[in-house]
Amino acid sequence: MTKTAKSSETSKIAFVSDAIYPYNKGGKEKRLFEVSTRLAKEGFDVTIYCMKWWKGKEQERMENGVRLKAISPLFPLYVDSKRSIKQAVFFMLHCFKLLREDFDIMDVDHMPHLVLFSTKIVCILKRKKLIGSWNEVWGKAYWNSYLGGLKGQLAYVVETISVRLPDVIISISLHTTQKLRKDLKVRTPIYTIPLGVDQKVIDAVTPAKNHVDILYAGRLLSHKNVDTLIKAIALVKKKHPSISSLIVGEGPERESLEKLAKELDIEKSVKFFDFIAGDTALYAQMKSAKVFVLPSLREGFGLVTIEANACGIPVVVVNHPDNAAKDLVKNGVNGYIVENTSEDMAEKIMKLLTTKKRDYRKYSEQYNWDILIKKLIPLYTI
Repeated sequence: MTKTAKSSETSKIAFVSDAIYPYNKGGKEKRLFEVSTRLAKEGFDVTIYCMKWWKGKEQERMENGVRLKAISPLFPLYVDSKRSIKQAVFFMLHCFKLLREDFDIMDVDHMPHLVLFSTKIVCILKRKKLIGSWNEVWGKAYWNSYLGGLKGQLAYVVETISVRLPDVIISISLHTTQKLRKDLKVRTPIYTIPLGVDQKVIDAVTPAKNHVDILYAGRLLSHKNVDTLIKAIALVKKKHPSISSLIVGEGPERESLEKLAKELDIEKSVKFFDFIAGDTALYAQMKSAKVFVLPSLREGFGLVTIEANACGIPVVVVNHPDNAAKDLVKNGVNGYIVENTSEDMAEKIMKLLTTKKRDYRKYSEQYNWDILIKKLIPLYTI
């Protein structure tokens, strides 16, 4: 490990995130993994404080040059398909243990928002800089629809206060930055630095033997809108009886989605798989698919769309005001932006299935981690 001139000025970074990759697979967890491991290679002393996701008695371990330290037991992230308030409160309280830890800069994942309250107190008492990593803005309307009533109103208040606690905010997309400024009226300095891919790693992956026409990979949550995709597949099947699709992921919607596929009589055309172990296996499957569909209505960035392009396949995303993934697609060029209807989705899927293959990899070039990490390093330097 060789320290750069900049990283030698900063010795210890404390990342705080309840969930971590690869134990829990999601865009924010993947981002933290990529950022933390690359900072470690640059010479930073990096520790991620999290829940205890691994087995065994040890509370601390090293993975890929990064120290993982459990500050709380593993509490379920979801209850009845919604984020657990109990988990958010417990993890927030356990974060006071960070008063005993040694660090120069703390970077806190904004979800769950309550965690920023305890870490802010820790940073004030220890006189350290607090960075907030912001993946998405939920806003008043979504909180009301998500929790409803008084709970939704209180959650929105928590969000509006929490976003004012960091000294600096790192936003993962222009979409999120604009919502921070416009919807939440944030005046804190914001640096917009997107997520990235490692094209060299992707290029070295051999395509999977299991070829499919349509692929989805992600958590099976209600806002991921996978039911619309399944209905679209049913429409595609009417014109292409041999259509094959693979839905990769876990989540509380799994059972209802399998039931929907059976009701539409397409269970033979829609296969469900749990999360594929490791990025290499996912990239291999992407390379063996013809179209990647991300039907989600809310994404802070939409990393899988970039990964799919990097694997050489086009993408279909949904036109929704809360979906940042639509900003990654040039309509009719590296994929399609569709309205949130199974009819429009099916039409664009069929169009891509019959379109001559292009070099979609060039649309992911600007999202290379080797470039992006250089923009992040100054923010962790004191």
